Amino acid sequence: MNSYLLHPNPIASKVADRVSALLAYWDKDLICRFANGAYLRWFNKEKEEVVDAITLKELLGPLYASNLPYIQNVLKGEVQTFERETILPNGTVQYTLANFYPDFAENEVIGFYVHVADVTPLKLLEKKLIKSNQTIKEQNQRLLNFSNVISHNLKSYAVSLSSLLSLLKENDEEEEKERLHFFLNRLSDRFSGTVNHLNEIVTAQNQASINFEIINLQEYVEKTIQILQIQIDESNAVILNKIDKKVMLFANPAYMESILLNFLTNAIKYSHPDRNPLIELVSFEEKDTIVLSIKDNGKGIDLDKHGEELFGMYKTFHGNTDAQGIGLFITKYQIETMGGQIEVESQENIGTTFKISFNTMID
Repeated sequence: MNSYLLHPNPIASKVADRVSALLAYWDKDLICRFANGAYLRWFNKEKEEVVDAITLKELLGPLYASNLPYIQNVLKGEVQTFERETILPNGTVQYTLANFYPDFAENEVIGFYVHVADVTPLKLLEKKLIKSNQTIKEQNQRLLNFSNVISHNLKSYAVSLSSLLSLLKENDEEEEKERLHFFLNRLSDRFSGTVNHLNEIVTAQNQASINFEIINLQEYVEKTIQILQIQIDESNAVILNKIDKKVMLFANPAYMESILLNFLTNAIKYSHPDRNPLIELVSFEEKDTIVLSIKDNGKGIDLDKHGEELFGMYKTFHGNTDAQGIGLFITKYQIETMGGQIEVESQENIGTTFKISFNTMID
C-alpha cells in the first residue's frame, strides 16, 4: 500500500482538509485509507469511523449499487468521471462531478483516488442557459412566422389594390365605380389596421433593453381593474383580486400593465354567453419563482385543436368580429423578455387559466 497514505505529510493533510472538494483514497479491498475534512462532513462521519475502519459499500449504503460500475472500472485501471444529482435533506438539489483515478504499483492497481467537486452553480447556470437558448429559439421561430405572415399579407394587399385600380381605370359606369370605391376604401382601412398592428409588434420587439423596477403586484392588478371599470360594469363581470399585498416583482412596469390589461380584457371579451364573467387572480411561490394565476369562466379553448396556435400572430378562435389576434402574441413576448414563462389550461365551455411565472422574487 502507498506508504504516503499511511503516513501523509502533515502540511498536505491540512491543505486537503481546507479545500471544498471531497478527497479520499480507497484500497483495492475497498477499505478507506484517507479522507479529508470535506469528505467526512459530506457523510457526517468522524475520521475514526471511516479511515481504516469502513468499507466503501458500508459507507455508501444504497448509493453503492449506482457507483459499482465506476468502482469496477477504476480497479481495472480506467479513469472514471461522472456526474451525480443529489437531493439534500432541505429539498434542494446538489450536483457533483466525481473523478476516480487508479493507483498503480508495478502495473497493478492497488487502490484509487477519489475527487468529488460541487458543481451546483455551474449546473444551474447551464440549465439557465439551456432555458434561455430555448426561449430565444422559440422567439426566433415566431419572428420567422411573423416575417412570413407580413410577406403574405402585404402581397395580398398589393394584388388586391392593383386589381381594384385596374378595374376602376377600365370602368366608366358610375354605379360600378362607386362599388369599387367602396371596396377600395375598405381595403385601405384594413391595410391601415394591419400596419398599426405591425407597428405595435415591431415596437415591442425592437426594445433592446427594458427598465426593471420593484412593483407591487396586487396594486398593479387594482390599477388595471380601475382602467377597465366601464367594461367590467357593462359585462357584469366580477374580478377577484386575491393577490397578497406583500407580493413584489422585479418587472418592467409598462410590460406588466400591458400584460394585465390584455388578460383581463380577453377574459371579459370571451365570456360565456350563459353566465356573467368571473375572473380570479391569485399568486403563489413555486421554487424560485412567483406564479400569477388568472382564471376565468369564459368560453374556453380546445387546446388539442388550437394549443400550438394560441400565441401565434393573427390567430383567433371564437369568431369575435373585434378580435385581432395579436394580443397574446405580444403578451408572450413581453413575459419572456422579462425572463418569465407562460402556461395555459383550458376547457371549452368551462374556462381558461393562464399561469405566468416570474423568475425573480423580492422578499
